[in-house]
Amino acid sequence: MIIDKVNQPIKVGVLGFGGLGQAAAKILAPKGEMIWVAAADHQGYAYNSLGLNPDLVIKTCRDRGSIGHLDADGTLSKNSIQDLVVNHSVDGYFLALPNLPNTFMADVAQQFIKSGWQGVLVDALKRTSAVEQLLEIQDDLQAAGITYLTGCGATPGLLTAAAAVAAQSYAEIHSVKITFGVGIANWEAYKSTIREDIAHMSEYDVETARAMTDDEVSALLDKTNGIIALENMEHADDIMLELAGICDRDRVTVGGVVDTRNPKKPLSTNVAITGRTFEGKISTHTFTLGDETSMAANVCGPAFGYLKAGIALQRRKVTGLFTAAEIMPQFVN
Repeated sequence: MIIDKVNQPIKVGVLGFGGLGQAAAKILAPKGEMIWVAAADHQGYAYNSLGLNPDLVIKTCRDRGSIGHLDADGTLSKNSIQDLVVNHSVDGYFLALPNLPNTFMADVAQQFIKSGWQGVLVDALKRTSAVEQLLEIQDDLQAAGITYLTGCGATPGLLTAAAAVAAQSYAEIHSVKITFGVGIANWEAYKSTIREDIAHMSEYDVETARAMTDDEVSALLDKTNGIIALENMEHADDIMLELAGICDRDRVTVGGVVDTRNPKKPLSTNVAITGRTFEGKISTHTFTLGDETSMAANVCGPAFGYLKAGIALQRRKVTGLFTAAEIMPQFVN
């Protein structure tokens, strides 16, 4: 795909304004090729065609409970996503939304389809089953003129794409093993993300994690000393690599450790791709993320890189559903 030069800044919206949504706003602030014009949470939305002020929006959200309370740019709404999409011009949205329940992201995509909006959507979905739901409506997305890139965070996303590139050295892929370490100082800054992680624990599921109160989450973390250890997760890296023709999904494993009380990563995040070369030799490529990069940097950065790539596709009238293993992200200056 030939890289499009961005002549006009891409107008970007962020749906969901928890920890990832707020980090996304900060990441966009110094960008010249993208301008953050819109955001929505469950109580309202904000829009300014010239760009929103991240510090002001974040302060309003924390102090008053919703970005809808912004004096000049905010609107309180019980249907914040729908009202924002229908009433304001935005080129592409990063869906920084918790996928709780597991049908939520597909439901949001349906809202965009029904609205008549055309543009680019990017998510950082985790679960294989959630991506499968999007696959069921891929024809509808294409017909609606929407370019949707799914699984575009860190894992799935950055590490899945790295595995797809590394696989090219081999004639056959034997295994793809993704191991992640996440460190955050306070779980309450990423409530939805932590609940999604809890849903992957063996004793829990999506609905159980969704129904937990903050006190119940805190009590669980007290029992584990703030550590969430996860193995053999239902992670969409598997279906994404299978769709890309890299390997069958049963050869992909994902697990990791989340420390909810320390910003330092408990272990280094990496992906190891083992395969057989055309000469018959068995080898492993390993791609390791720097420990200094935060979860927010490794999720939001790729998401906007994929959004820029999606804009290039959209300008060529290429619509439908794609994954992070199929499309290369473009760096946002």
